[in-house]
Amino acid sequence: MLLVADVGNTNTKIGVFEGARLRAAWTLTSRREQTADEYGTFIETLLRTRGLGPQDITGIAISNVVPPLQRSLEEMAERHFGVTPLFVTPEVARMLPLNVDAPHEVGPDRIVAAVAARALYGCPVIVVDLGTATRFDCVSARGEFIGGAIAPGLAISVDALLTRAARLYRVELVRPKEAIGRNTVTNIQSGVIYGWAGLVDGLVSRLAAEMHGEPTVVATGGLAPLIAEASRTIQHVNPDLKLEGLRRVWEDVVG
Repeated sequence: MLLVADVGNTNTKIGVFEGARLRAAWTLTSRREQTADEYGTFIETLLRTRGLGPQDITGIAISNVVPPLQRSLEEMAERHFGVTPLFVTPEVARMLPLNVDAPHEVGPDRIVAAVAARALYGCPVIVVDLGTATRFDCVSARGEFIGGAIAPGLAISVDALLTRAARLYRVELVRPKEAIGRNTVTNIQSGVIYGWAGLVDGLVSRLAAEMHGEPTVVATGGLAPLIAEASRTIQHVNPDLKLEGLRRVWEDVVG
């Protein structure tokens, strides 16, 4: 079985594939001080909840955007699972042409998202990744990653608002019935949910106008379902998109 890990600045998503089937997936909080043994012990515990153990894992593929964790992840794979992990980089993922000014700067999370979106939804396609940052990844009609856009993330923007606005307070992030808020709670909810959907729709429209054809738009990330229901451009939501991309990169590189 293949263990995959998408390590982000806020969360780490882990999955186990049996062939092409995603057998299990979990979301953890990313901690920069996490040790190899902490990672290994925790993942082993998660595996046991599904009747699996380290002996069932024959390969590990990782997308990591947190450089301080690189060594811990490598040691975790070798010490707890006895395998050398495959870290996704632009040099490793040659299956995806990178038609941008600086290919070496393209993050592994963008690579695996684009790989999966291209395979699952065809080309052209735009991935909207609603995570720590709000990221737009564009794949052309020719199947090339051509760049995109990066905007602040919803959660960190809300945190900044509440930090700087003394009389505002944290509210449950749910879609309000109307855009016109009638109280402080629904005012904040409207501004956040409909405001972010507007940001997504506006950028998608601009990106699509510069791409040949009509791109399919797929959203991923923890906040994708919330924003997608208020968006006019998001067509699909796939919470496991990057895990699927990791599997496909592994299959292409290792076989």
